[in-house]
Amino acid sequence: MTDATNGMLTRLKPSTTLRQINGPLFRKYVALFLAVVAVVLLTNIAFEIAFSYQEHKVSLIRIQREQAESASTKIGQFIKEIESQVGWTTQLPWSAGTMDQRRFDGLRLLRQVPAVTELAQIDSSGKEQLRVSRLAMDVIGSQTDVSREPKFTEAVAKKVYYGPVYFRRESEPYMTLALAGTGRDAGVSVAEVNLKLIWEVVSGIKVGENGQAYVIDEQGRLIAHPDISLVLRNTDMTQLAQVKAARAAGTGAPVEPVQSAKDARGRDVLTAYASVPPLGWLLFVELPVDEAYAPLSEGIKRSSLLLLAGLVLAFFSGLFLARRMVVPIQAIRTGAARIGGGDLTQRISIKTGDELEALADQFNSMAAQLQESYAGLERKVEERTHQLEQANLAKSRFLAAASHDLRQPLQALDLFVAQLQEQMKTQEGTRLVGRIDAAVASMNELFNALLDISRLDAGVLTTSILDMPASRLLTRIEDTFAGAARKKGLTFHVVASSLWLRSDVILLERIVLNLVSNAVRYTSSGGIVVGCRRRGDQIRIDVCDSGLGIPEEQRRNIFGEFYRIQKGDSHGGLGLGLAIVERLCRLLGHPIELTSTVGKGSRFSVTVPLAAAQAQFSEPQAAEPTAPDVFNGKLVVVIDDEALVLEGIGGILRTWGCRVIAGASCDAALASVGKDHCPDLIISDFRLGDGQSGIVAIARLREALGPDIPAFLISGDTAPERLREARASGHHLLHKPVRPMRLRAMVSQLLQNTDVAGAA
Repeated sequence: MTDATNGMLTRLKPSTTLRQINGPLFRKYVALFLAVVAVVLLTNIAFEIAFSYQEHKVSLIRIQREQAESASTKIGQFIKEIESQVGWTTQLPWSAGTMDQRRFDGLRLLRQVPAVTELAQIDSSGKEQLRVSRLAMDVIGSQTDVSREPKFTEAVAKKVYYGPVYFRRESEPYMTLALAGTGRDAGVSVAEVNLKLIWEVVSGIKVGENGQAYVIDEQGRLIAHPDISLVLRNTDMTQLAQVKAARAAGTGAPVEPVQSAKDARGRDVLTAYASVPPLGWLLFVELPVDEAYAPLSEGIKRSSLLLLAGLVLAFFSGLFLARRMVVPIQAIRTGAARIGGGDLTQRISIKTGDELEALADQFNSMAAQLQESYAGLERKVEERTHQLEQANLAKSRFLAAASHDLRQPLQALDLFVAQLQEQMKTQEGTRLVGRIDAAVASMNELFNALLDISRLDAGVLTTSILDMPASRLLTRIEDTFAGAARKKGLTFHVVASSLWLRSDVILLERIVLNLVSNAVRYTSSGGIVVGCRRRGDQIRIDVCDSGLGIPEEQRRNIFGEFYRIQKGDSHGGLGLGLAIVERLCRLLGHPIELTSTVGKGSRFSVTVPLAAAQAQFSEPQAAEPTAPDVFNGKLVVVIDDEALVLEGIGGILRTWGCRVIAGASCDAALASVGKDHCPDLIISDFRLGDGQSGIVAIARLREALGPDIPAFLISGDTAPERLREARASGHHLLHKPVRPMRLRAMVSQLLQNTDVAGAA
């Protein structure tokens, strides 16, 4: 589709961006349907979870309470059995003939009831007559008076006495059990009961996987627990919330029962308790909360999966229903957008039998008419465009193919002029050589500008965006133009900067070089300032001069091709510098601005993105000419397939005091050097006639003569790809034609680095 056709079709384009079937109306229907289903499902699941939680908790507490009551009954039965076993020892009356029988009955009781550790029999007057024990010797007739002790008085008064729990040797829990006989002179039997045996009863109570049951006495001390070590340490349980509440309830005070609390290990548990009626003890059953609610958690997970499945089903159901409603509207929008975008073959197919179908037919009719009207115009425009493209491509191919061959004689001519400057000492000869040098420089500048414009027109110039320090660019500008500005009597100031910017290193440098070159050319007095400053997340590079300024009527054409600024009676420049700058800025996306006042000067500003500082990469900087002893006697190998260039480079190096071995190929250079000599420097053309590249030639020479020989490349191909390829291989690259001072600076720098390394 041509530009003319696109322009005429712009009026047909919708005002909004093309959306697919998931447009706003479609999403609205789907979201509404999904929201309704989600609310219903979430509400139902929330109520189910709440009710299930309460029912599950009540059920667990009830089960635990039943377990506690069952266990307390077992403990009560355990105590009652001991009580019944001790009770028959009180049946015999006290007489001299019954003592042996009583001792025999006591020993038999110790054998039959392991929980009884010691049995004492007291007569009706409160005197101890017999003591049998598992832990000590039996004592008969000790006559110890215990008539005032609770175990005697309480047993006589109430027939049975349950003493408090005590710990013998501060470890094992014991309880005193005393029973009075039925006869008047039957006396009292006192049994010391070891409560460790209650542990078997408590351990037999299973409360889930990690639950437990334990018993505390009236003082709140632990007397039975699955972990016997807690009992043996005489653990006080009165600080637990559930124990406090249970003990308070035993006093008759109104207390809210505790169902959730922390156990002795700090775990959250569900708890229930029951009292052991004969003794006043409390038995607790506890189950960890995470285990108690594990089935409920699994139920919640299942409900969540069901909810997710329901939402997915609701989503796809919403998609189906919304699609049935929205698809015709979306089809009209999509078809209209494609027609507006230039696809005149597009037809909208809707079979709804209503106004939407009629609207689609109108769009189809309009598209058919437009297609017929533009068919002839499009063919003509395409033919003309094709002719222009072919001509432009042919021009670009010609200039690109001729680049290397045209730069070779320019390079040789430039070097021959430099040699003449060394030899022509007369005033007239120096003047003529200077005129030739200026002409060569102008020819080189024109040639470079034509090649740049050609590549930009053809669209073959590619970019490589990197982070770079602004100081690198500013130093290059200062090295290039400071001398030329001083020759014209101008001040040249570059403002240092530590900022980093993001751009194409080569293309941005070309932009600023062209701007500064114009500033030097058109400024006759005053000076030039180059610098950069930060503006938010961008950097503005300014080139300011004190020239005549650019009139308002010329600013509209300043960036046109071959437009030269009017300067009095003459015309300066080639008319391509600013055209190249504008196209390079457009390619890189760097806006360029011009501010100018006639009679005071101009300022060109290029805005580039700000970048974080990264590893610096080096490029050879032009150095000041050094003393002749840097060059004297140095052996330099030069490889170039162009005889004139080879002669020119060799000649200028010899005038500087170097020894030169020249060759048209790597093999020729190797044959001339020999394996007994190690050159101080290698200079190679990038593209050699034998199909080899200079990178390969340098590598072969280093392999044969020494790996640390410094080297650099010279190329007639100015494409940015060549510079990037050279840098990737670790070599510096100079573009032909190389000015003699630039060549001298590079050779001096590499030879100086070699001398420093050798001295070290």
